Amino acid sequence: MTQKQRTFAAVLLALVILLIDQFSKIYIKTNFCLGESVEVFSWFHIRFIENNGMAFGMEIFSKLFLTLFRVVAVVFLGYYLWRVIKKELSLGYTLCVSALVAGALGNIIDCVFYGVCFSESTFYSVAEAFPEGGGYAPYFYGRVVDMLHFPLIDCILPSWFPIWGGERFTFFDPVFNVADSAICVSIFYVLLFERKSLNIEFKDDEEEKDKVGEEEKNNQKNDA
Repeated sequence: MTQKQRTFAAVLLALVILLIDQFSKIYIKTNFCLGESVEVFSWFHIRFIENNGMAFGMEIFSKLFLTLFRVVAVVFLGYYLWRVIKKELSLGYTLCVSALVAGALGNIIDCVFYGVCFSESTFYSVAEAFPEGGGYAPYFYGRVVDMLHFPLIDCILPSWFPIWGGERFTFFDPVFNVADSAICVSIFYVLLFERKSLNIEFKDDEEEKDKVGEEEKNNQKNDA
């Protein structure tokens, strides 16, 4: 596969993920009340929540810091994708990096623009797009829309169960979105099936560092 074809495949995958991610978020945001849930299957629910933090609703550090961190991360990943395409690593590895870029960018769009573009979602009202009175937050302070919920196990633990006996147990409880899925799937795919490409990357980086180190030593000797 030529470099142009690899670039086209990477860009196409990123665009598809980004479009599905944003379409699903905008639909949920403008059609669901906050906390509203629809059971598709017993093990799969569409449940609308918003979060200020990282993937799966984790909240660490301030909102502005998280948004700026995402922006820096997606710039770095974009550069890394360009580097991977130029080095002609496997197509699978290239597409995984492309999915990472798309996932990071999808959540950045929420953080940067959703606060300005939508009114507040509440437990009793649906958000409005481009409201006359302005959005619910300034730029960089929007909340990420999550909606995918997979309670694969939802049961009451037996009374004899240690500590949590008689309490409700749910697995898998976090609510996430398409962008989070793209990030997680690509990482797991690389770890399971693209370790060879990952090893090549690390090996090339080490060789490049060694080469730079040798050049610096030679320059120091010449100066002496």
